[in-house]
Amino acid sequence: MTALGFNQPLYILPFDHRGSFQTKMFGWKGTLSPDQTAEIAATKQVIYDGFKAAIQAGVARQKAGILVDERFGTAILGDAATNGYTTACPAEKSGQEEFDFEYGEDFAKHVEAFHPTFCKVLVRYNPEGNRALNQRQAARLRRLSEFLHSQGRSRFMFELLVPPEKEQLDRLKGDRKGYDLELRPRLMVQTIQELQDAQVEPDVWKIEGLDRREDCEEIVATARRGGRDQVGCIILGRGENDQKVQEWLSTAATVPGFIGFAVGRTSFWDPLVQLRAEQITRDAAVAQIARRYREFVDIFENARAKSRAA
Repeated sequence: MTALGFNQPLYILPFDHRGSFQTKMFGWKGTLSPDQTAEIAATKQVIYDGFKAAIQAGVARQKAGILVDERFGTAILGDAATNGYTTACPAEKSGQEEFDFEYGEDFAKHVEAFHPTFCKVLVRYNPEGNRALNQRQAARLRRLSEFLHSQGRSRFMFELLVPPEKEQLDRLKGDRKGYDLELRPRLMVQTIQELQDAQVEPDVWKIEGLDRREDCEEIVATARRGGRDQVGCIILGRGENDQKVQEWLSTAATVPGFIGFAVGRTSFWDPLVQLRAEQITRDAAVAQIARRYREFVDIFENARAKSRAA
């Protein structure tokens, strides 16, 4: 397992949203026309231009990266590869409760066509949920893991969501914040262990925000158990407000093993909404996205520097 893991700073601007982007940003349902597809692709180009502006403004190129989908981001992935940027590309079908491959049995061909730095999956997995569902997901994920580690040229990034089961929420009288604080950290640890035991081996775990430092430490210890010493963890933004995302970044940054973050909607959503409403110019939207992304980089790096100096 010596080749497993990624332990360098990694600040991802993710905009691989597909179904949610189409319906919530544009209000479009069903099959898209070529013009609609092109409009979404053009909007994602605004985000990418914000990313590039942030690098020009001082974000370290070797620490920065994008996560964008093949459907709307083919041109962006090509440009990013040409410029030597770190890239990540999703392999999962968008908006599904059960993980499956976007391109079915052709998943490997699509990964190799773009050979991004990371092949990313988003998976909803609750260890106290449907056992047969979890086993089906784990079997597919093992196939991808084995392909990436034996034949692929991309590392494996795993975005883990642990949505609450009804019984779990009932125990907490419907308190979602209570679930995030009291139940989810333990369930995340259990999920990581189950997937590792099923021979699913991410290089990077993309983790929902955690409020307590000790929970971050437990996640890293689990991700790195059994000789997985170089496996990294990053915090995702989950579309939360600036304040909450700042808290999560500041907490995770103090824990060795948390190497960065992936904050998307909190970085780009409001500027894009304003741009579509013609309240701001395209250049202003690009500048806002660049500024927000840079701010998250600064928050993480400043919190890390303070913890090391303490």
